[in-house]
Amino acid sequence: MSSAPAVEVVDLVKRYGARRAVDGLSLTAPAGSVLALLGPNGAGKTTTIEICEGFRHADSGTVRVLGLDPAQTRLRPRVGVMLQDGVGGYPSASALELLRLFASFAARPHPPQDLLEIVGLTSVAGTAVKRLSGGQQQRLSLALALVGRPELVFLDEPTSGMDPQARRGTWDLIRQLRSDGVSIVLTTHFLDEAEQLADSVVVIDAGRVVAQGSPAELTRAGAEGQIRFRAMPGLPLQSLLEELPAGSRAVETEPGRYLVSGDVTPQFLATLTAWCAAQEVLAEDLAVQRRTLEDVFLELTGRELRA
Repeated sequence: MSSAPAVEVVDLVKRYGARRAVDGLSLTAPAGSVLALLGPNGAGKTTTIEICEGFRHADSGTVRVLGLDPAQTRLRPRVGVMLQDGVGGYPSASALELLRLFASFAARPHPPQDLLEIVGLTSVAGTAVKRLSGGQQQRLSLALALVGRPELVFLDEPTSGMDPQARRGTWDLIRQLRSDGVSIVLTTHFLDEAEQLADSVVVIDAGRVVAQGSPAELTRAGAEGQIRFRAMPGLPLQSLLEELPAGSRAVETEPGRYLVSGDVTPQFLATLTAWCAAQEVLAEDLAVQRRTLEDVFLELTGRELRA
């Protein structure tokens, strides 16, 4: 496996009029790994990906994809691109016809029939693209991105619209690609997807990187754990915080549902339950959990991922 990055972006800037959609962004996608790019709508992730794919030009900064300028035509056979509307231009072609067309452009393509089986579309091989469901079109778009045996794949919302079974199958395929040495850059609105698949995560907001690292590193930073429980609404949480270690947090996320976070040790848990007993409160559905990427994302951006 090459030690050179699959994608390297340094101080990238892209302007639309007076607005900077991408504002000095830098990131690296190591070869043979999965990088997940997360950010709310309007954060600049789509613009960044489109520049890496060669569909847009940077105003300043440098971008290298497999060591080359993304605009170079000799890079295209080495890169697969899955777009949100990746099959929209051929609505009357069948799934198999479209895949055969794309295979004809590749020097050493995957056999189209085999690829349809891999993505679970054999039963609709003769169906016109326009008659496929949204999830089926997503799987066909994924097959089109892979037909040329690329070294690097950009996946834009790869499981959007898929049912749970197809989604898990796509996860398995992405894992297999990674094990075969294919580099993958994906955007997703499903934070559990990033947590399951990504070797590294880059969170961007307002065109800038606000956090990066492995899912474990990001979820381990800050609060070490959290406790959720149900009880009567309106508990006096300030008095709980006075008993817990400094730096702990306690919030009522919705009426009667509580989230307590901090360095969760046996003593921490004992203090919480003793406080509940003193309040004559029974903590129901009490669960000790670790932080998720969703928690990290909300802390960093203050927004839901789909905001």
